[in-house]
Amino acid sequence: MNTATLTFSAWGALLARDLRAFLRSRSQVFSSLALPLMLLGILGVGISDGLEPALVRHGDYVTFLVPGIMVMTALFSSTFSSASFYQDRDSGMLKIMLVSPNSPAAILLGKSLGAVVIGSAQALVILAFAASIPAIDLHWHYGVVPSLLLAFVAIISLNVLLSGLAQVLASRIRTMQGFHLVMNLALFPLLFFSGAFFLLNDLPGWLHGLALANPLTYPVDLLQLSLYADSSHGFVGVAIDLAVLLGLAVVLFGWGIRRNPMIE
Repeated sequence: MNTATLTFSAWGALLARDLRAFLRSRSQVFSSLALPLMLLGILGVGISDGLEPALVRHGDYVTFLVPGIMVMTALFSSTFSSASFYQDRDSGMLKIMLVSPNSPAAILLGKSLGAVVIGSAQALVILAFAASIPAIDLHWHYGVVPSLLLAFVAIISLNVLLSGLAQVLASRIRTMQGFHLVMNLALFPLLFFSGAFFLLNDLPGWLHGLALANPLTYPVDLLQLSLYADSSHGFVGVAIDLAVLLGLAVVLFGWGIRRNPMIE
């Protein structure tokens, strides 16, 4: 068996292992989908009907919220998926994997595939659920198929970015509790300043600058442009969104799989 075949076999085995573990954990499957759907229904309907926001298209806050909820789902998934890294490291399974003929980078890439696939699938389930509800008026600005392709690229790239960031942090932080604390401290404030829950166009100058420096602004903007608003409502633009998001995904993922996975 040559090196390439061995590497692909290892990736497939690690991906299948993480997918089986996720599907067997019914509580994780339920909670990772139930919370975003509850927020979409309760928060979206409550603000649309209770406050009638004038800044979003036709006062339809539920539809406006769909891209942000998809990004939030990816954030939750990246945090939950990190648990397998710590479980494997603490049980000694990670050491066993690392003494295999495959390189540490190949092992980490295989483990990251599970997080990318699970996070992307969950976000796309939210999109499918939203698209199936007549009350949610997705705009499909570029047409259904091109808009879906843009949304797919945005979600995959975001999950690759988050997986790389999770690997970078997990290789430096000793405990799972510390990892989750750092992830929540870093990512959730970024989520609130990404345009996921309110428009960024009319922010003060200093907040506008923070939004441009926020890596989560770009997947949110790309999803909003493809699913919700036309180009006149965008914050950055499709070309810049794609360039920044793909660039960050490549850099962080490459950095993550090259970190030393064992913490002494």
